[in-house]
Amino acid sequence: MKRFEGRVRESGRGGISRREFLGRSALGGASLFAAPAILRGQNLNEKLNIAAIGVGGRGGANIEGVAAENIVALCDVNESNVSRMAEKFPGAEKFGDFRRLFDQANKFDAVVVSTAEHTHAFATLPALQLKKHVYCEKPLTHSVWEARVIREAAMKARVATQMGTQIHAGENYRRVVELIQTGAIGGV
Repeated sequence: MKRFEGRVRESGRGGISRREFLGRSALGGASLFAAPAILRGQNLNEKLNIAAIGVGGRGGANIEGVAAENIVALCDVNESNVSRMAEKFPGAEKFGDFRRLFDQANKFDAVVVSTAEHTHAFATLPALQLKKHVYCEKPLTHSVWEARVIREAAMKARVATQMGTQIHAGENYRRVVELIQTGAIGGV
């Protein structure tokens, strides 16, 4: 800042050279152009390739929430759940064991984990270690120790992660939170 102020006093003009102005303008223009792709984390013309672990019940609803993306893998210990979901996504590979799914990690970008509660951390951790984006149903873990391990893995992976609690990510729920936070109904 002092360097800039000195130039203003010396030159009496704006204090920035033409070269600096053009450089800053080019950088600013480039960042505006790139911002949407950076914010989405992918090329604007691409869809995420998603692997779903646990595809029956709540898992089926979670897959519907990301059905606009490419569902490339379906995994569930219950073969009938996989078969039923494979009718909707016939191009998806089928797995009965998520450990075998992770052997094919180069085929997907993100994982939706909707398994039984006691296996959430065990399906989430390998995904994070492979730097895959993760959406996992609640509870994320079964113990404080598991939570710490998952948190550390997520920080190291630097990928998008979310633990879902059904309606909490929905538009209506967020609107209600916004109304309460702005005091629309008074103190709560």
